[in-house]
Amino acid sequence: MNMKIYRNIVCVVGVLAAVVMLGGCSSGQQQHDRGFFTSGSREADQRADQRMANVEQLRDSGKPEPAKDVQKSLYDRLGGEKGIAAIVDDFVTRALADPRVNFERKGVTRGGMNIHRGQSMEWKASDANVEQLKKHLAQFLALSTGGPSFYDGKQMQDAHAGMHISNPEFDAAVGDLKATLDKVGVGDKEQRELLSIIESTRTQIVEER
Repeated sequence: MNMKIYRNIVCVVGVLAAVVMLGGCSSGQQQHDRGFFTSGSREADQRADQRMANVEQLRDSGKPEPAKDVQKSLYDRLGGEKGIAAIVDDFVTRALADPRVNFERKGVTRGGMNIHRGQSMEWKASDANVEQLKKHLAQFLALSTGGPSFYDGKQMQDAHAGMHISNPEFDAAVGDLKATLDKVGVGDKEQRELLSIIESTRTQIVEER
């Protein structure tokens, strides 16, 4: 073989080898710096790079990484203690004034075969009784919507035993509560959740269906 041709071939092979070596070093370094292998998608790699850069920036600034959105409890979405108090104040005033509810149980007497048969079940709406009612109702709403778990009133069924509350009366009370929720500005989603909770107590409250 002509010596000149031989030297040219050796030169070309050497150049190709150098290119491969440099390319390999460059590729390995890039993967090392990135900390992960590319996905094969330019857009996906760019998004990953941006996320990594954001995390590094947060770490360098000493700020915690952003937390995922957590669904607040219904209690919090109703406004917490103040929001519940506003609902209870308006509802109790509204229901007491609604003859369809008959909150004071006028004309209702105790049934059964015991010595208290025929005894009036009327409830006096004195200031003290109304405040006690509001306190227990607020405690119940807080407890049932994910708020403070404290309730010192009677069990639901025991508290309404012998009152002969009917379905129409219960429905009227629910209607009054809906009017209250509209007035104080509770959102539709929260209204549905709260009214669903109230509806679940029907079997413990209604005696005359």
